[in-house]
Amino acid sequence: MTVPAERNRGDGQIRIPHAEPPAPGAAIEVAEGILWMRLPLPLALDHVNVYALDEGADGWTVIDTGFDSRKGRAAWEALLSGPLGGRPVSRVIVTHHHPDHIGLAGWFIDRGARLLTTRTAWLFARMLVLDVHDRPKPETLAFWRSAGMDPRILAQRAAEKPFNFSDCVHPLPLGFERLIHGQRLRIGGRDWTVRCGDGHAPEHATFWAEDDSLVIGGDQLLPGISANIGVYSTEPEANPLGEWVASCAAFLPHARNSQLVLPGHKLPFTGLPTRLLQMIDNHESALERLRGYLATPRTAVDCFPLLFRRSIGPAEYGLALIEAVAHLNYLLHAGQAVRERREDGAWLWRTPE
Repeated sequence: MTVPAERNRGDGQIRIPHAEPPAPGAAIEVAEGILWMRLPLPLALDHVNVYALDEGADGWTVIDTGFDSRKGRAAWEALLSGPLGGRPVSRVIVTHHHPDHIGLAGWFIDRGARLLTTRTAWLFARMLVLDVHDRPKPETLAFWRSAGMDPRILAQRAAEKPFNFSDCVHPLPLGFERLIHGQRLRIGGRDWTVRCGDGHAPEHATFWAEDDSLVIGGDQLLPGISANIGVYSTEPEANPLGEWVASCAAFLPHARNSQLVLPGHKLPFTGLPTRLLQMIDNHESALERLRGYLATPRTAVDCFPLLFRRSIGPAEYGLALIEAVAHLNYLLHAGQAVRERREDGAWLWRTPE
């Protein structure tokens, strides 16, 4: 999907108002009544941003929560007794179901908060927190094999305990309050419009202030880095990259250069129209390179050097694999690639004749 150059051109520069993130246990007030805080993650992307919005006598609304871990809970205890002043968290709003965003939502609910999120985010999280395995499922192994995973890596992973969602996500409550695309929501003394995107996570909620130049973007709106767009064994024929590009295009009419975007990772920024066009262009450029690369049949793993232009180590291998499949599935759905099974079960992808 191409956005016409004459429409929604983002001529504003991307600017970073805060050069440094908040220190551990501290907060930065990015707008009146809105605190930006940062929690540690044991990943290459070593943090997640969370926000607290002042609800006066009702305490705070918290947006996203970090992992459920001893470090994560300790970080929250320091924040609750420090910049949040010991006042209660009355609501937790979760932008999407990934564990670094929903991990401690159930912990807050146990302490008396209400949970608000989209239906898809809640359903995914409830399903995954109950889905515990000692070894990868046959469907997962078949998916990895179909992507051309190195046989040695496949054998190693087949013998190991996989990541389980419940490893870092607190049990979730039976009930929640649903967020719906287009809904108006009152948070922290402001009216916000809920706008949902797809691709990185299904029905990912973002929040756009109606009377202020603020956007809470989660992982849908990030500066400088790309959100992972992946295909999983649960839906191997999915086209999340098509959904991502369509979501970026759908946000463009609402984007303004003056809006301060509060992202799920990295630093708050302005220049959202430019950033949305960058995110679209980055993937369209990768797809253009990939179309030429598939003149010779390739597996998804064969496409790593072309797509990522750097060495992929063990820590990034899984994310690279699902993103490579996402780009290939996009071309398949667009009729710009075909595939056939190799004897070992891997798909070989090529451009149509």
